[in-house]
Amino acid sequence: MSAALVVLTLAAVMWALEIIDFAAGGALDTFGIQPRDVGDLPHIFTAPFMHGGFDHLMGNTVPFLVLGFLAAFRGIAKFFAMSLIVIVVGGLGVWFTSPGNTLGSSILIFGFFGYLLGRGLFERRMVDIVIALLVVVFYGTLIFGVLPSDPGISWQGHLFGLIGGVIASWVLRRRDGARPAASPAPPPYGY
Repeated sequence: MSAALVVLTLAAVMWALEIIDFAAGGALDTFGIQPRDVGDLPHIFTAPFMHGGFDHLMGNTVPFLVLGFLAAFRGIAKFFAMSLIVIVVGGLGVWFTSPGNTLGSSILIFGFFGYLLGRGLFERRMVDIVIALLVVVFYGTLIFGVLPSDPGISWQGHLFGLIGGVIASWVLRRRDGARPAASPAPPPYGY
């Protein structure tokens, strides 16, 4: 399965869920993260795929597609592992600190952003460094989203998604294989 197909499929699922949510009068918004409600803790896995209306979803779709594709380009299994780390770290951060119900793919978008930056830093491969630099050039202003500015926007989701992405880039980084041990010298003769 290609990176583009995976990311397009996830975006299509988000759009389908928002259409269902619209038809159901916003009933799916209850699958957002309700902070400090233990019974709501499983919603950290559903919240990144729900949105508070079509405007919210439209604003998230392009960065989700672009950054998601770049994050998935190097491997689908690693992309899913990274996304899970981002969802857990970002979701728990929101669950502990947010003042109210939080939903939207911003957790993932900021996670992709942090992952791509971290991959450039930790992997030190030329392609990862170039991607990280391009991400900074085109999406660098995202970093301001981690600051509290608009009470209707979850800066907590942005901040903890970003942290989750950086953690994922560290955890999933390429590790040089263990070098084989040198062969022991043959025992000396004639003693």
